Amino acid sequence: MNITILAVGKLKEKYLKQGIEEYIKRLAPYAKVSIVEISDEPAPDTLSAAEIEAVKEAEGKKLLSKVSQDTYVISLAILGKNLSSEQLASELDRLATYGRSKIAFIIGGSNGLSDEVLKRSDLKLSFSKMTFPHQLMRLILVEQVYRAFKINRGEPYHK
Repeated sequence: MNITILAVGKLKEKYLKQGIEEYIKRLAPYAKVSIVEISDEPAPDTLSAAEIEAVKEAEGKKLLSKVSQDTYVISLAILGKNLSSEQLASELDRLATYGRSKIAFIIGGSNGLSDEVLKRSDLKLSFSKMTFPHQLMRLILVEQVYRAFKINRGEPYHK
């Protein structure tokens, strides 16, 4: 399985980079995982609603340019579907069973994802109704993907 994590912005925090690298290393026996960063749109701290939409649209175009037609897209969205770790494992197993070996998880920037990205998504996934920094979501996501593979293989993993 080839898993790509498409994310807006550069990851700067060393501790997050180290955690993500550790989980990607742990995932190596199960899947090829890569992270593709696209630059966030420069914008002032306070934006009008129209400016926010313009930023999301520009970032969305960059994100979608990295997605091929045969890729199954899972976008992280607060209003998406809540899945347990076991349900995410089941979904990844289902995709593998039906030959969907290219998966892209999309993490938007601080303003969220464009409507275009959400329309292209095969699954909108919510980790919580809470808002998390998009940099931290990368670490949470790779940990949950790792956990999903461990669940699917019946291998032990801490609870």
